[in-house]
Amino acid sequence: MASSIFPFVYAFVVIVLLWQAFRVMSKGFFAFQDLKDPSFQSSKDRTGRFTIHPELLNKDGKITDEDLLTVRFSNDLDPPKQTESSSE
Repeated sequence: MASSIFPFVYAFVVIVLLWQAFRVMSKGFFAFQDLKDPSFQSSKDRTGRFTIHPELLNKDGKITDEDLLTVRFSNDLDPPKQTESSSE
């Protein structure tokens, strides 16, 4: 009895997992399409305000003027960007 039901349960689980995979992939595809839209950033911002990452602020709450550590990966083909020289 159980051996006759197993193929149906297996097929059902495979179909459900494939459906979930296609749903997740379609969300990623549509998110990529939204990034190409220039009005995406202003219409999808959760706060509606210009936000700054907290690590870029000093103890007074102003944007830091310290040199920041950057990381480049071996497959990064873009040339490094020149930074402004420090006033120190």
